[in-house]
Amino acid sequence: MDWNRLYELQEILDNRIIETISKSREDVQGDKYLALMVEISELANETRCFKYWSQKGASEREVILEEYVDGIHFLLSIGIDYDYRFDQEKIDLCTYPTLTEAFHQVYDQIARFKMDPTVTNYNRLMNEYLTVGDMLSFQTDEIVQAYLDKNEENHQRQSQGY
Repeated sequence: MDWNRLYELQEILDNRIIETISKSREDVQGDKYLALMVEISELANETRCFKYWSQKGASEREVILEEYVDGIHFLLSIGIDYDYRFDQEKIDLCTYPTLTEAFHQVYDQIARFKMDPTVTNYNRLMNEYLTVGDMLSFQTDEIVQAYLDKNEENHQRQSQGY
């Protein structure tokens, strides 16, 4: 995955949004953490992995993939704010018995990073999230394409006053 390209595209979108709303990156930092958690919750909801009481299956793969890349957008954006970049060489996927446990680990790592925003904790957060994608059987090329599609949609939304 060409992480540098994704960071560049995300930074262009972030700059556009910041200019439009007339706030600083620091002003929206807390919002980004909450937005990331909401997007991850939306992803979990679409997978239905935690819904032990329901027999209904997960949403369609494309819906889940779109929710997954929404999380990627915020992870990249948070990295940009700290001038951190995830490096392909730092991929260290984890193993969990269930997707529910993987989601718990992502939430835990978000809290760790928020309290201690080091590059090490950022890389751990990225690895936890990439583990979820791996457990969902997403391939690198489809994640990148879904990100590019959603990035374009986000620019269109900005043009329309979203």
